[in-house]
Amino acid sequence: MAKMGTGYVKLAGSNKEAPIWNRSETLIGNEIAEITVRVRGRRALSPRSKPAKRLSPAAFESQFGSTERDIAAVEQFAHEHHLSIVESSSSRKSVMLRGKVSSFEEAFMVSLAHYSDDRGTIFRCRTGEISIPKPLEGVIEGVFGLDTRPLTRPMFHVATENGQFINHKASPGSFRPDALAGIYGFPKGRTGKGECIGIIELGGGYRSNDLAAYFKSLKIPLPVVKAVSIGGAINSPSTSDSADGEVMLDIEVAGAVSPGASIVVYFAPNTDKGFLDAITAAVHDANNSPSVISISWGSAENQWTAQALQSFNDAFSAAATVGVTICAAAGDQGSADSQADGKAHADFPASSPFVLACGGTKLTVKGTTIKSEVVWHESSDSATGGGVSDVFPLPDYQKRAGVPPSASTGFKGRGLPDVAADADPRTGYNVLVDGQEMVIGGTSAVAPLMAGLIARVNQSKAKSVGFINPTLYANAKLCRDITQGDNITTSTNEGYRAGPGWDACSGWGVLSGL
Repeated sequence: MAKMGTGYVKLAGSNKEAPIWNRSETLIGNEIAEITVRVRGRRALSPRSKPAKRLSPAAFESQFGSTERDIAAVEQFAHEHHLSIVESSSSRKSVMLRGKVSSFEEAFMVSLAHYSDDRGTIFRCRTGEISIPKPLEGVIEGVFGLDTRPLTRPMFHVATENGQFINHKASPGSFRPDALAGIYGFPKGRTGKGECIGIIELGGGYRSNDLAAYFKSLKIPLPVVKAVSIGGAINSPSTSDSADGEVMLDIEVAGAVSPGASIVVYFAPNTDKGFLDAITAAVHDANNSPSVISISWGSAENQWTAQALQSFNDAFSAAATVGVTICAAAGDQGSADSQADGKAHADFPASSPFVLACGGTKLTVKGTTIKSEVVWHESSDSATGGGVSDVFPLPDYQKRAGVPPSASTGFKGRGLPDVAADADPRTGYNVLVDGQEMVIGGTSAVAPLMAGLIARVNQSKAKSVGFINPTLYANAKLCRDITQGDNITTSTNEGYRAGPGWDACSGWGVLSGL
């Protein structure tokens, strides 16, 4: 093949703001890096809310995967710049490359440097836009991994008293996940047998002896759990790593609700490349074939590049097309979503129209009878996320739901969450983390709870329910409405209140079946 030539164009949506940290003078050019190039598909997937008819993995690849010609063009470009091909996948629409940082700088006309955060952790960062050869304009949709800044945060909250973790006995308002499934009326007599639940984790790890002890204490059979490494990340539990709480919460909640399902945990670096690679690997995993995927990590939409929002949303559209349900936490810092600009923000990936966005409530029971359930809002830093996207237009399935314009921009966007369940740490979930009993809440817990429910439903129907949002919005009676509370944070005075029907802090309410 002939060389690409020297003409370059800017990659749309790739602009990255300068880091707020101090630049390090450590040498970077000979450092080895891996990046993922996102390649266009044969046909465009729906960008909003109406995926194609459900397809088998083979049919998806033949209709929507990248062409051999486009992949070959990207590979040729890589070879011209002394970059190695790690993997090329038509179904994942990805080409993974490995090489020296200096080679990537030349290939994509970027300047990369080390920056050190407040804790002394060093990251590779870029500022400005990525450039690509003009012949590859339209072929390359995104380039991920040049910048290794952490992209997301886990959405869990640990219950504490005087700075100490609260154990199960000291928290009478907390719940065993399996008991909560009973209180909520999840389908009885189903364990998720024959299903696979995928869980995306961007840090932390689990200990097998903790899982064995936890499920023994519940008198529930230990689910089959295995770890899959993405981008070199591994199951790495550490008492100093707070992300262990996220990992154990996700596994223990999903496993307690559907102990008959197998659980596959996809560990990936907390970068745009790591997160995207984990999602595409899980959605197109022919070995494990998860029918539902739980994601408890995210960040405000304004923290993402446009190319990332587009590529991630495309990956979620692919999941909908092959019949995989994606459940994602809607956020834990109320309407501000941890942003300090005084505006309301929706959290991504929950704001994708192809995701089941999971909000939070505060649940009070007497025995097994629900006494009250309201929107979770204890403080500005302990409240359910939700709101209206400033990126994704209102999907067709929400046109009659009464979604208001964005409180900050007036944009008529996708509203979230879709459903909600117990998330207040004071009425949270009894879990075991690094050998210690804890009570943990957050919308992080709601995503695996819903994933466990979906696994039960899939077993009951003997097929994957897949993309459930249109079904949910066509039949609001599938949920028990939450009508009290709000997620308005004092730093914004912008937010949303609960009321009859759908609202932007509890969705339709608590889902118990399909």
